Amino acid sequence: MIIGIDLGTTNSLCAAWHNGEARIIPNVHGHNMTPSVVGIGDDGDILVGLPARERLLLYPQLTTSLFKRYMGSNKTAKLGERSFRPEELSSLILRSLKEDAERFLGEKVTEAIVTVPAYFNDTQRKATKIAGELAGLKVDRLLNEPTAAALAYGLHQRDVESTFLIFDLGGGTFDVSILQLFEGVMEVRASAGDNFLGGEDFVTVLLDAFLNGPGQALRQQYAAEHNADHFEQAHRLEQVLRKEAERVKRLLSDNSTADFKVQWQENSYTWTITESEFAKLVEPLLVRLRTPIERALRDSRMRTSDLNEIVLAGGASRMPLVRKMVARLFGRLPATHLNPDELVARGAAVQAGLTMGDAALDEIVMTDVCPYTLGTEVSERYGNDLQSGIYLPIIERNSIVPISREKSLTTMHDDQKFVNIRIFQGESREVKDNIFLGELEVPVPQRPAGGVSLTVRYTYTVDGLLEAECTVDDAKEKHRLVIEKNPGSLSPEQVAERLAQMEKLKIHPREQLENTLTLNRMQRMYEEYLGEERAYIGQLIGRFQRELQTQDARLISEARREINKLLDNLEGELRL
Repeated sequence: MIIGIDLGTTNSLCAAWHNGEARIIPNVHGHNMTPSVVGIGDDGDILVGLPARERLLLYPQLTTSLFKRYMGSNKTAKLGERSFRPEELSSLILRSLKEDAERFLGEKVTEAIVTVPAYFNDTQRKATKIAGELAGLKVDRLLNEPTAAALAYGLHQRDVESTFLIFDLGGGTFDVSILQLFEGVMEVRASAGDNFLGGEDFVTVLLDAFLNGPGQALRQQYAAEHNADHFEQAHRLEQVLRKEAERVKRLLSDNSTADFKVQWQENSYTWTITESEFAKLVEPLLVRLRTPIERALRDSRMRTSDLNEIVLAGGASRMPLVRKMVARLFGRLPATHLNPDELVARGAAVQAGLTMGDAALDEIVMTDVCPYTLGTEVSERYGNDLQSGIYLPIIERNSIVPISREKSLTTMHDDQKFVNIRIFQGESREVKDNIFLGELEVPVPQRPAGGVSLTVRYTYTVDGLLEAECTVDDAKEKHRLVIEKNPGSLSPEQVAERLAQMEKLKIHPREQLENTLTLNRMQRMYEEYLGEERAYIGQLIGRFQRELQTQDARLISEARREINKLLDNLEGELRL
C-alpha cells in the first residue's frame, strides 16, 4: 500500500487512494492534521504531534517545531540531553503518520509519496528522502506541493480543459504553479516560490510589532533572560509570545480588532490591534508574494487573463488579507470550494493511486518541471582580463522533467591538473549569489589553456534530484558527482541571506545611483528571463561592467543610455 503524505512546517497530513477516492486519514486523536512538533516526555519517551505541542509552552527545552525550514542543513535541535537533525525530527512525524495509516487501513504501509515545496533544492530533497527511510518508508516519489494540489483539484475538473494557477501558502513556504489540463493530461507550465515565506512569518511580524510597542519593557526583560542562567525561561517566553501572536492572527481573520495579551511573571501586557493595522504591518510580506507569481507568469508566457481559475492551497491562504490580495491581483475571487489545508495531502494520495495503477486514474497523465535553474561556475576572458565566478546555466528553470542537458567547457590555465565542477542553484549571474550544492574534482591532462575539453551533463529526475557528470573528451572517462563540501554546512541564515542578495545585488560602483540602478535592473531581468534573452542580458551586464572599469564618465553615461533603451525594448508587460 502506498500512502500520500504532506510533510508540513506547522502541520502534517496523510491520505490514501481508497475505494476510488482520496481520503484523509485521521490520526490517533481523530484529527486530520498532526502538528509537526516533536518533544520528550517526563519518562524520556518521544512525543509527536499534539501531545508534543501541548508541552511546547511549559517545556520548550524539551520540545521543538518548525524544523522543516532547516531541512538539508546541519542545524540541530537539542531536546534535553539529545540532539536531533531536521531529517531525524521529520522521520518521527512520518513514522507517526505511517502508524496512523496502518491502523486506519488495516494493513502494513511500506511506501509513500511525500510532498515537498517546489523550491526545495537537491540537498533538501535528499534530506526528505532520508527522513522517509528513517521512518521505515520507501519514498516512491517526491512530489512538488503545488503540483499535488493541482492533482487534487484536477480530479474535479477532469472533463474541462482549463488553465489554472495554484497559490500554495503554507506555514513556512510559498509556492505557485501554473498548469494546463487538457484531454487527460495535466501539464505544469511553470513553478516558482519562496522557501522562507509562510504563515509563520505573519506571526513573527505581529510578535515583533508587539515587542517594539506595548511590549518594550517585556522585550528588555526577554533580552536579559537570554543569558545562560535564564536560557530555559527565555525559550518559554518565546513560545508564549508566538502562541499569542498566532491566536491574534487567527482572531483578525474574523474580527476587526483583537487584543494581544501576555502575562509574564507578575506583569500583564495588552495591545489592541485592528485589521487595518495588521494589513499595514504585513504589507512587505504581501509584496513578496507577488514576485514568484510574476516569475511563473513570465516563464509560462501567460497573462492573468489566460487563467481560468486561481486555486488556494495551504492553511495560511485562509487569511482574509491574503485572499483579498489575490482577488485584487487577478481581478477575480479565488476558488475556495476545496479545503486548502487538505488539498496537498489529497493530491499526494492521487499520485499514490497513479503509482499503484488504479484503474480509476488511468486517464490522468502528469508532467512536472524543474522549478529553479541549475548550473556551474565558469570564468570568462575579456581580452587580457579574466572574470571568474560567472554562473553558466545548464538546466534552466521550468524545463519539463525528467531532463538531461550538457555544456562543453575548456580549461582556462596552462598545465592544469584538475578542474573543479562547482554546482549551483539559482538565477543570479554571479555564483556567489546562488546556492552552492556541491562540487566534483576532475583530473585533466596537463596542457596549455584551452587544450582540454570537458562535457558537463546535468540530469534532473521527477523527484527533483540532480546528478552531475563530467567527461574529459580525450579520456572518455566519466566522473559522477561526489559532494566534497557538505551543503548542509550552510546555515539557514546563510541561505536566507543569499536569497536576499539575489533580489538586490550591490555591484561596483555602488555610490553612483544611476549606474547601480541600471546594474540592478539588468540583474533582475537576467533572473527573470531564460535562453537567448538571458544570455543577451548577460552580455549587456558584462559590457556595462567593462565600461565602469574605464572610469570614463562620458563612456559610462553613453553606454548606460543605450543599454537602458535596449532593456526597454526587451522588457515585457507582465509585471503585476
